[in-house]
Amino acid sequence: MTMKELKFSTKLFEFLQELKSNNNREWYEQNRGKYTEHVRDPFLAFIAAFRPRLNAISPWLIADPKPVGGSMLRIYRDVRFSKSKVPYKTNAAAFFYHQAGKENTPGIYLHLEPGSSFLGIGLWQPDTANRRKITDSIYNNPSRWGDVVTDRKFKKSFKLAGDSLSKVPKHYSGSHPFPDDLRRKDFIVTSDFSQRQVCEKDFIERVEDLCITAAPFMQFLTEALEIPWRKTSKARE
Repeated sequence: MTMKELKFSTKLFEFLQELKSNNNREWYEQNRGKYTEHVRDPFLAFIAAFRPRLNAISPWLIADPKPVGGSMLRIYRDVRFSKSKVPYKTNAAAFFYHQAGKENTPGIYLHLEPGSSFLGIGLWQPDTANRRKITDSIYNNPSRWGDVVTDRKFKKSFKLAGDSLSKVPKHYSGSHPFPDDLRRKDFIVTSDFSQRQVCEKDFIERVEDLCITAAPFMQFLTEALEIPWRKTSKARE
């Protein structure tokens, strides 16, 4: 796939929709070629092209276009602990994780699915110790956190997502300008895409721009966890 051809097509969504209606090994094996042509290869090409863009935002985030063991997530579901035994995921996704590890570190998640495509940025379900590091940083640096989450472009581009505790933890005494954020169990922001946007030729620029907008949010999280980050030098109006 050449750079000129680097874009997702509606065939990606058509395949995933058909898979949803025929989620069994026999159908998938008969249509494996479609998966490779319309889903896997375009996504791997996207990851390869996105790698230098991501590196400019932070050299600590990994975009690996290997077909196995890279940034693109497997289509096979882990059914060992699931009530649903359907064998395949009906979405295509990639996770750009921090070099410090895939667990308990902030990353970037790109999810493509009929009717539900989005970009997720941040840290999902950190362990208790790392959640405490982040909320301590929010508590001790309210002005800096406020600059991040109240930024006009950031608020326009993203919505905060994830679960929260029912109350602010008792060890945070007194009033605070961001009590809801002290209750957070997840530190995630999301931005939704239409199918048309995903299939446009400038989709990679759209994703890049969102990642640049969210860079201060990611930097706050990484620094709270004492793992490295480099502030992007690329500015967008």
